[in-house]
Amino acid sequence: MSTQDASTQSLTLVQAVRDGLYGEMERNEDVIVMGEDVGKNGGVFRATQGLHEEFGDERVVDTPLAESGIVGTAIGMAAYGMRPVPEIQFSGFMYPAFDQIVSHAARLRTRSRGRYSCPLTVRAPYGGGIRAPEHHSESKEAFYVHEAGLKVVVPSTPRETKGLLTAAIRDPDPVIFLEPKLIYRSFREEVPDDPYTVELGEAKVRREGSDVSVFTWGAMTRPTLEAAEELSEEGIDAEVVDLRTLSPMDTDAIVDSFKKTGRAAVVHEAPKTGGLAGEIIATIQEEVLLYQEAPVTRVTGFDVPYPLYALEDYYLPEPARIKDGIREAVEF
Repeated sequence: MSTQDASTQSLTLVQAVRDGLYGEMERNEDVIVMGEDVGKNGGVFRATQGLHEEFGDERVVDTPLAESGIVGTAIGMAAYGMRPVPEIQFSGFMYPAFDQIVSHAARLRTRSRGRYSCPLTVRAPYGGGIRAPEHHSESKEAFYVHEAGLKVVVPSTPRETKGLLTAAIRDPDPVIFLEPKLIYRSFREEVPDDPYTVELGEAKVRREGSDVSVFTWGAMTRPTLEAAEELSEEGIDAEVVDLRTLSPMDTDAIVDSFKKTGRAAVVHEAPKTGGLAGEIIATIQEEVLLYQEAPVTRVTGFDVPYPLYALEDYYLPEPARIKDGIREAVEF
């Protein structure tokens, strides 16, 4: 639906998550929220705060600390027509549920030859930057993008978070919805009160430019935009494309931007090796090689275990390192 002229409220990203959940639970009684501490406690980040009081313990379910059980139960619910939204407290805790996600949720439609679908949305706070302990800061989105049958979404603004989450819950297939917790409460945006959707599989150009295309998503969008603005003072006009949905990836947006600039950089906080930057670069090679004027640069996390505390700021791409990567592409 159109969101123009609708009443709005100023929300943070995590508040937009809660608003999206509330809207879909109010609209469709088959939508159920479940997970560790999501009920009476309102979730570790308070993303589900107030939902238990509003909808009761049959629709906002506090589960045991068993990720495989949480997702496995949700898959059974989805197969029989419900629309469960399980929360995994941190994306680094999803590994015990990995078998359920890739062996069952992703394959249910093909395994049953279309008899069953799996309208399941697995939510998880994801990414680093909040000084958390081990297994709280991973960025392993590539795991899920590699699995056919899954859709993977990473929002970067409150307004789009609500729309993308609404679209994910309404989607007939399983969606991994990764919420960049670094920006959960870092800024606010006007978000329409009424439910609306942002189409899955569509990227968005956050900044128009003519010299170099920079592809990013999630929490890295803001430092990338900051780097692009600072580079404009040096005469470098960078276009910033926020992919938003990583699977299905909007290859048309990648191709269209690169045709315009002939140069590119990719920014993500996941490790470099096997990260989605490689897939984006391969797409450029396959689709628009003849437009290319320089090697595509990667500004990413490092191929090491995610560091604790003192080294975290060195690990995550920040504007200075992003600017260096963009300059490398432009000055080749």
